[in-house]
Amino acid sequence: MTFVVTENCIKCKYTDCVEVCPVDCFHEGPNFLVIDPEECIDCTLCEPECPAEAIYAEDDLPEDQAHFLELNADLSKSWPVITEQKDPPADATDWDGKPGKLELLER
Repeated sequence: MTFVVTENCIKCKYTDCVEVCPVDCFHEGPNFLVIDPEECIDCTLCEPECPAEAIYAEDDLPEDQAHFLELNADLSKSWPVITEQKDPPADATDWDGKPGKLELLER
């Protein structure tokens, strides 16, 4: 099983989760993070660290977020690994909790 970053991370991109990951499975895009399912060891450390509550265990993914499992797998192949926490975007709190952000995902 793996953990999955979902829609609420888009344009929030908090990086608190990457600091606690023991296997460096997070990858960073312009306005979103993803988890490489091949690297994730299901340690559960990242999920409670996400201020946007955008990380779910694969088995707990809400039905409307299920497509993010494949999206994480695909994007993790081309985006670079991120291992250190960065400042969130200045408007991250404005985007936290807003629905319909998938169309805003920058690849």
